[in-house]
Amino acid sequence: MESSLPPESASPRPLAAAAHETITVRGARENNLRSVDVDIPKRRLTVFTGVSGSGKSSLVFGTVAAESRRLINETYDAFIQGFMPAMARPEVEVLEGLTASIIIDQERMAPNPRSTVGTATDVNSMLRILFSRFAEPALGNPMAYSFNVMSSSGGGTLTKADGTREAAGYSVTGGMCVRCEGRGQVNDIDLAQLVDETKSLNEGAITVPGYKPGGWSVRFYAESGFFDPDKPVRDYTEQERHDLFHREATKVTISGTNMTFQGLVPAVKKSFLSKDRDAMQPHVRAFVDRAVTFTDCPDCAGTRLTALTLSSRIEGKNIADLCAMQISDLLTWITEVSSSGNLTGAAPLLTALTETLQNVVDIGLGYLSLDRASGTLSGGEAQRVKMIRHLGSSLTDVTYVFDEPTIGLHPHDVDRMNELLLKLRDKGNTVLVVEHNPSVMAIADHLVDMGPGAGTHGGEVVYAGDFAGLRSSGTLTGEHLETRAWLKTEPRSPSGTLEIRGARAHNLQNVDVDVPAGVLVAVTGVAGSGKSSLIHGSLAGREGVVAVDQTGIRGSRRSNPATYTGLLEPVRKAFAKANGVKPALFSANSEGACPTCGGVGVIYQDLGIVSGISTVCEECQGRRFQAAVLEYTLGGRNIAEVLSMSVEEALAFFTGEDEDAAGARIPAAQKVLSRLNDVGLGYLTLGQPLSTLSGGERQRIKLAIEIGSEAEVIILDEPSAGLHMADTERLTQMLEKIVDAGRTVIVIEHNLDVVSRADWIIDVGPGAGHDGGRVVFSGTPGDLVGVEGSLTGLHLGRRHRR
Repeated sequence: MESSLPPESASPRPLAAAAHETITVRGARENNLRSVDVDIPKRRLTVFTGVSGSGKSSLVFGTVAAESRRLINETYDAFIQGFMPAMARPEVEVLEGLTASIIIDQERMAPNPRSTVGTATDVNSMLRILFSRFAEPALGNPMAYSFNVMSSSGGGTLTKADGTREAAGYSVTGGMCVRCEGRGQVNDIDLAQLVDETKSLNEGAITVPGYKPGGWSVRFYAESGFFDPDKPVRDYTEQERHDLFHREATKVTISGTNMTFQGLVPAVKKSFLSKDRDAMQPHVRAFVDRAVTFTDCPDCAGTRLTALTLSSRIEGKNIADLCAMQISDLLTWITEVSSSGNLTGAAPLLTALTETLQNVVDIGLGYLSLDRASGTLSGGEAQRVKMIRHLGSSLTDVTYVFDEPTIGLHPHDVDRMNELLLKLRDKGNTVLVVEHNPSVMAIADHLVDMGPGAGTHGGEVVYAGDFAGLRSSGTLTGEHLETRAWLKTEPRSPSGTLEIRGARAHNLQNVDVDVPAGVLVAVTGVAGSGKSSLIHGSLAGREGVVAVDQTGIRGSRRSNPATYTGLLEPVRKAFAKANGVKPALFSANSEGACPTCGGVGVIYQDLGIVSGISTVCEECQGRRFQAAVLEYTLGGRNIAEVLSMSVEEALAFFTGEDEDAAGARIPAAQKVLSRLNDVGLGYLTLGQPLSTLSGGERQRIKLAIEIGSEAEVIILDEPSAGLHMADTERLTQMLEKIVDAGRTVIVIEHNLDVVSRADWIIDVGPGAGHDGGRVVFSGTPGDLVGVEGSLTGLHLGRRHRR
């Protein structure tokens, strides 16, 4: 019998695994990528760099991570896929060597009132189990300590299949406060914000958004028969006032139609308070902020829990006490309880709690408390909270994808983040990081620099290799690694002061400080030290002050830079004037919309239990407008061609610099486009959906709008977030110009390049949470270097040490 073994002289076959040591990308063309070919080493830390808009996210998130998730989704059956979002295959020819991807991005957590840091990290779940086993008095299972479960009971008669009956019932003990339904707050309506009592209903007494005289919403009240529509509200009787504001649902006949009438207060609660505040239009959100007041629930004092739940304690503390602690203090308490030996049998649970809380502290979030609403976290804080559940994971050979994890971190905390990234890598995982921070680049095993520019000027790999090679590569990133922003030695002289006295918001400890006016002021300190509380809490509401915070802007597929900035309005009017037609024709949301796709540009097809798909509209070819509308031109371009321009191209077009754009000069458009270009968004196309923009790009669009205001003082919250070093230099120059024009600019900032260029620095700290909240230093940048007790001064000194 012949042997099936190969002869000894035969060369051994190469291991199959050897061919899968890299993630191989060939011909990637997603968004602005120009047929990119790149090999990404596996089980290594790879950092992707390049200017904003160069294609980093398109390569990492839009290609590698997107295809990994799509392939994983396809392993589920058709029924399960029906509940998953539709995911199209990225524009790429070859993509091999993928592993399961876990994306940890900067998207803020949903503003669910019952979602907290404790629920997001699963620490609350562990505490509920701990209390259900060891608290006194004992209340039952973990649900008794949950503010998401309400106590309920019921009973009745159960009829069996054989016709016999027996009594049946149930009882659930939950921890939810009944009055606030586990939210911790109750709201009330300020009646003065609903009506102008000097007017009658027909004169426009109702000031709620959407209630216009003559409109159906006002006719609903004016023709109800309960009021004289021509009588001023101030002259109403008590019964009429009750009917106007508080009347419960009542059947009435209005214009011959039977309808249900209810007072303004229940109508406003139903129409506005049931919606996500962040998803509201700006004018509606402003109304809600004025009309609705929120106070701690008087029944539970803001703890969200019932009195019975709060009576159950361990070592003298109830679960609300623990959730209100600063997490670093809670870790100390758990450690002391563990070492006391009083909770026999709790060792495994206490160990798990200790490990999770230690991860929270290590990641730089020890200043938070478990009862902090997750919707109030910044993008950087939200990203780090998402990281926590992965730090203790036993999974290996996973691809972790991070989107600028150092955003919102002081240089002191960046070192901690680097340790965590290396920890994930050392467990045998592939770690991909999109980042602008040189400190993260320095620890990378491999770097991929995208460029050379942004938008149509980018989309190429201009360097791939180690950090030393990047410094000498000659790319824009390499050049800026070799240069450092100079420390301002001749700061401007203040023209006045903005006084802050007795600031006690959040962790501030009765702070008094004078903020100089007429200069560039940088407010620094570690994350959680009290910077934002000091500035936003004390200055943002003053007259003549505009604050641009980190709150994201919402955008649908119909919303784009042209619509959000107001640029489209003068453009539509110019098109209408040039062609003698109505402006509404040049709106994809109005009369000019393609009838087939409704002005969206794509057709969505619902395939039932199989994931739906989006296809480009065949009628308008994705241009969103009717064919007849596209026959009208301005400067030789139709409206669809204008919306496909980049900001840079549009600026040349509307200023008359484009020789082919005779008659297209629009001063109002020039102002908006110039500001967008100044904040480094010249590569964006005017019609690009806001939903496709990064968080940094959206923030800079918001910044461009606010810079155009007439405010004397502009407050910016980390304006350099998401910016490449070259873009940061450009931003700093723009801020200097604003100050030179006689305005005051206050930046809450961690970026040492921006801090170095400030005229005045206010350093808050020295630590975070209750270890911060004090002004450590107030003075010029040169004087901050070497100040004892200032972490900012320490790192600024290292930065400029020769």
